[in-house]
Amino acid sequence: MSDDIKTLNMYDFSIMPIMGGFRCLRGLIDTAATHVKAGKADEQTILDARLYADMDPFRRQIQHASDAAKACAMRLAGRTVPSMVDDEASFEDLIGRIAKTEDVLAQVSPADLVGSENRVIKLNLRRKWVTFDGLSYVQEFALPNFFFHVTTAYAILRHNGFSIGKMDYLVDVGHRRNGN
Repeated sequence: MSDDIKTLNMYDFSIMPIMGGFRCLRGLIDTAATHVKAGKADEQTILDARLYADMDPFRRQIQHASDAAKACAMRLAGRTVPSMVDDEASFEDLIGRIAKTEDVLAQVSPADLVGSENRVIKLNLRRKWVTFDGLSYVQEFALPNFFFHVTTAYAILRHNGFSIGKMDYLVDVGHRRNGN
């Protein structure tokens, strides 16, 4: 490796990929809204769509992604995770939820996360306490959990016949391919 390669910091490693995930979710919601406007889908049907009976619907996948994102940022910064009411009932509401979550993320700067790779983070996961250092928390739980919900939202739309593909999921790479 070259000596001039920038050292990856916890902000770049955690918050930046989450922001990319939100760009993906916005695009997915916009695609769903376009299908509804064209009469190809019903908004309530999509909001309630799920891959399997015991899985949460599309709407909840966005809410879970939001919760995972704000929890990651705030836990790494050593702050209290703010609560949000899960009352989104439309695509517009879900876009608003993403914007509110981005506002929470904007409260955390790269300087706030200096040293957070060593912060002790304890979570109660299904009635069992699990302890992470900050880096392990991001690698093993926070990002995989966030992207599980982003991926599931994508899969729900794909399962329901939406014309979306990998580049709709990898939206940041798609912009690079298009020279943006």
